[in-house]
Amino acid sequence: MKKLLYYSMIIIAAIGCEDVIDVDVPNGDPRLVIDASFEFSKDEDGLLDFSQDEIRLTLSAPFFDENIPTVSNATIFITNLSRDLVLTFRESIFEPGIYRPSNGSYSFNFGDEYELTVIYDNQTYKGITQIAPSSPIDAVIQGDGTLFDDDDIEIELFFTDDGDINNYYLFDFDFNLFLTSEDRFYQGQSFNFSYFYEDRDINAGKEAEIKILGIDRQYFDYSTILIEQSEQDGGNPFQPPPVRIRSNIINTTNPDNYALGYFNLSETYSFLFTFQEQ
Repeated sequence: MKKLLYYSMIIIAAIGCEDVIDVDVPNGDPRLVIDASFEFSKDEDGLLDFSQDEIRLTLSAPFFDENIPTVSNATIFITNLSRDLVLTFRESIFEPGIYRPSNGSYSFNFGDEYELTVIYDNQTYKGITQIAPSSPIDAVIQGDGTLFDDDDIEIELFFTDDGDINNYYLFDFDFNLFLTSEDRFYQGQSFNFSYFYEDRDINAGKEAEIKILGIDRQYFDYSTILIEQSEQDGGNPFQPPPVRIRSNIINTTNPDNYALGYFNLSETYSFLFTFQEQ
């Protein structure tokens, strides 16, 4: 089955959201922004390894402010609530606001619950999630179709959905291009769709790392709104958000002083694609 997916599909996906997500204009005092989205890939033994293992802390800034303040001297750790294991993070000496694991090896497992704790400015922020499974990419090929312009470059992505669970996906097409999808219409099927790149100085031989991330329903809703907003304003949707979208991270000290950002754990499959001559 072949489906044509393009940017307007993002708006359609957002219509069916069941959870209420608050969106408001970013005025007032700065808020803590927690970027704690992790990607995991399976190694040769089938164990999950970090492929992206840092947490970034910043403060929200006015939308047109190009200077984003970083946050230092925070205490950060992730607790495996199912096994009572703790992974601590330490701030990078050379990259203020970037925190990386500090206590060596740590195993992540499907089905376990993980709690993120961030302590900053005498306030504690917590978020709980599980690793969301994904599906491998079977193939990516270059097509010859166009969407809005003759310079558009079509690729076709093929994958097989897991029919045993309801999957939600975040597709990363490199170059800050993202798309959300749920398997409601292709549950357990081999599925392919077309995606179109505008001519962004993409020449023959240029490479793109294309990823399919497993996400849960709440992060699906969150990402869909971020992507839709970035389409209106331009830019990378997964930089500090231009609107205040409430996340799964709660301020347990003062709930009204909520954080922005998200705590997400995604199984991820990637495919290195090389563009051909049109």
